[in-house]
Amino acid sequence: MLLTVLEGPIGPATVHHVERVLRYSKDQPTEAVVLKLNTPGGLADAMREIISEILVSPVPVITYVAPPGAHAASAGTYILYASHVAAMAPGTNLGAATPVAIGGLPEGFPGQPPKDPEKDGEEAAEETPADPLAPKDAMTAKATNDAVALIRSLAEIHGRNADWAESAVRQAKSLSAVQALELDVIDLIAADLDALMRDVDGRSVVMGETTERLATKGLPVELVEMDVVTRILSVLSNPNVALVLMMMGIYGLIFEFWNPGAVVPGVVGAICLTLGLYALNQLPLNYAGLALLGLGVAFMVAEAFSPSFGVLGVGGIVAFSIGAAMLVDTDVPAYRISWWLIATMALLSASVLAVLLGYTIRTYRRQPVSGSARMLGAEARVLDWSGGAGFVWVEGERWQAQGPPGLQPGGNVRVRGIDGLTLIVEADVRDGPEPTGGG
Repeated sequence: MLLTVLEGPIGPATVHHVERVLRYSKDQPTEAVVLKLNTPGGLADAMREIISEILVSPVPVITYVAPPGAHAASAGTYILYASHVAAMAPGTNLGAATPVAIGGLPEGFPGQPPKDPEKDGEEAAEETPADPLAPKDAMTAKATNDAVALIRSLAEIHGRNADWAESAVRQAKSLSAVQALELDVIDLIAADLDALMRDVDGRSVVMGETTERLATKGLPVELVEMDVVTRILSVLSNPNVALVLMMMGIYGLIFEFWNPGAVVPGVVGAICLTLGLYALNQLPLNYAGLALLGLGVAFMVAEAFSPSFGVLGVGGIVAFSIGAAMLVDTDVPAYRISWWLIATMALLSASVLAVLLGYTIRTYRRQPVSGSARMLGAEARVLDWSGGAGFVWVEGERWQAQGPPGLQPGGNVRVRGIDGLTLIVEADVRDGPEPTGGG
């Protein structure tokens, strides 16, 4: 007998683990696989993959909601219905299977905005559907009806209460373990794993087109834990971790291109960016959010390499923040990006851009160190002068110059312009007033 524990939100790591356990059961002479379940729900795609794995499993799958106080909400209810044996521990519950992550709640549910009491009866009648439990828009109706069809088909396979299953989807109803047993939603209540093994012994289960009888009494139980790869995937499939890895990767590459040859930022950045993209690939992405996120990053990179005095940088931070908020297309709390993380990343980006902007401004104000522009404002010494022209010595070179008449050899002047190979000079005010006479 194989036992594995599924705790927390249903996601990509859960799918990988269940697939691994069921593959392992093919190679082991096992009577059944027990999924010890405690979940608030999870991603719809992950739930459907697990259901598919259970339905084609070569050995019976027993889903056991435990320990006392655990629940199989939302996606957990579907998994319980899909299992060959559905069991619960005392003090547990299941239900609330409305697909809110896809279509939202039906009108009138807690948390929904109330109707305007000032609307007249005619307007209210026009807005109220014939069925008070009917979804309020086409997308919600589509998602709800699809979920109802799925859970009813699972109930029909194993002979469970399909009507209550539909109400769990349409009305988000929940049941305690005792109520679930009374309504034929589950097969049995077991206080612990030993009691479960005794109670399912001799029970017949439907395996495709055949029926098998379980013989579980007294069998040893082998616990199958998550392997290292699944644990890593569990961490990476957290959208907050994925976003942090992506930003670390992007900043690492920016610093590498900014300082070619540093190597370490480039290597770390490439690894983090690859892991971040892999993690996002496991999640239900909103491609508009992904596009905004990419646009924001592109603007920030452009600001780093083509300074626009903050215009591109600010636009990039705004686009990045909006894109990050929209990135994961689900209302499951465990798979939503934290607003605190978005704010922190935006502030970090703003700080980096502020440093880059300050550096850019200082660079533009800095005295040129090469080319003819570096001569502007330089101090020169008059070598010989006649009328308004002569020669000056500046930065180790003899230059032809033009300037005010009356300059004296050995006097100091300052370069204020360049005309081809001729310097335009003026008297240095530190040497007194500018000469006005000839000589």
